[in-house]
Amino acid sequence: MPSQLAVRLEDIKRDQEITTYLLKGNEYLREMGYTDHGLRHSRLVSDIARNVMIRLGYPELDQELAGIAGYLHDIGNMVNRRDHPTASALLVWQLLRERGMDPENNARIVGAVGNHEETYGKIVNTISAALILADKSDVHRSRVRSSDPATFDIHDRVNYAAERSFLEVDADADSITLQVEIDTTISPVMDYFEIFLPRMLMCRRAADFLGHRFALEINGMHLL
Repeated sequence: MPSQLAVRLEDIKRDQEITTYLLKGNEYLREMGYTDHGLRHSRLVSDIARNVMIRLGYPELDQELAGIAGYLHDIGNMVNRRDHPTASALLVWQLLRERGMDPENNARIVGAVGNHEETYGKIVNTISAALILADKSDVHRSRVRSSDPATFDIHDRVNYAAERSFLEVDADADSITLQVEIDTTISPVMDYFEIFLPRMLMCRRAADFLGHRFALEINGMHLL
């Protein structure tokens, strides 16, 4: 573990203040009708972002920073869904600063968190690229809060139709592939493209930043 890091991913996961903010943000999003953005999403994005760094051979420090960024990237939902990356970045900066994170590594995490949304985010560093790939690959029916299909909007339908998603990182082939399995009786593939194409294009830019090609496979078919 990097000796220069005062606060580590496991510390963040055990931190009750941070946990409270993540849970409250997810509670507010439920009232707004959004899919799940709670601890499951935080943990999964953290694991995937860290794994991207591991698979591509980045230093242990980068692996840890990517994991922290992934875990904290949506904490700004506690403030508002609108512009939540900015709110998240400001909260993360303060929380990590209070816990002893050095300015250099804090800045790398904050830059990644503040740029993870496809609306206006940019890939600013390797941590940012890993976070984007991890966040945008989490499409799965477990994120849908309602069990009544009659209440689904298009986001609910697509997520509920997704039975499996996996981000395959192949350093030898210089490729990063998002593999999704969709039940097309619930949602056609075109619906996925309608709402997720901007995210997939952002993933392509993130993979390019890391020196790899991005590909999208749905039900075994190469689509991007």
